[in-house]
Amino acid sequence: MFKIGLTGGIASGKSTVLTYFKDKGIPYIDADIVAREVVEPGTEGLKAIVDTFGSHVLHDDGTLNREALGAIVFHNEEKRQLLNSCLKTHIRNRIMELTSQYEQGNTPILIYDIPLLIEGEWYTMMDEVWLVYVNETTQIERLMSRNGYTREDALARINSQMRLDDKCAYADIIIDNNGTPHDLTVQLNTIWNERIETVLQESK
Repeated sequence: MFKIGLTGGIASGKSTVLTYFKDKGIPYIDADIVAREVVEPGTEGLKAIVDTFGSHVLHDDGTLNREALGAIVFHNEEKRQLLNSCLKTHIRNRIMELTSQYEQGNTPILIYDIPLLIEGEWYTMMDEVWLVYVNETTQIERLMSRNGYTREDALARINSQMRLDDKCAYADIIIDNNGTPHDLTVQLNTIWNERIETVLQESK
């Protein structure tokens, strides 16, 4: 099974890139979906968060209050690392479980959409790493426009992640998303024709 690690940063357009390949029928594992699964009520992941940050990060119905938790970790690197350590094992175990299911089904290509692909060293198990890249100015503008953040809030969220410039060294393919949606589609069509179709042919 050919494993593609897809990464990027906040407001880089990684979800748009994933959707392109999803629409063409390529299976994927979305780490954000997995991260939500492992903090559902009754899970060990949620218990770990409550043990670390307190019950005030829960809604009255026992579900995780993401806004309350986000307010704690986005401006505090130490607490953000604490959150990552709470969930790392649970997320990794679930992703490996899903990987095994795809391998048993003889899936030719699997895309891993993992924001912490580099930081969590997931890239070491990938056949290729694809980075969706934008410059910081574009990130700030998109976050302010899309989410209504102030410049300070946008920067706080960008700075809570590994810089995209630093991720470039790990990437086999860099998808430049500084341009228009059409520019992005042209790049993705090329990747489809030159990479994906080749792998699919070889797997037959």
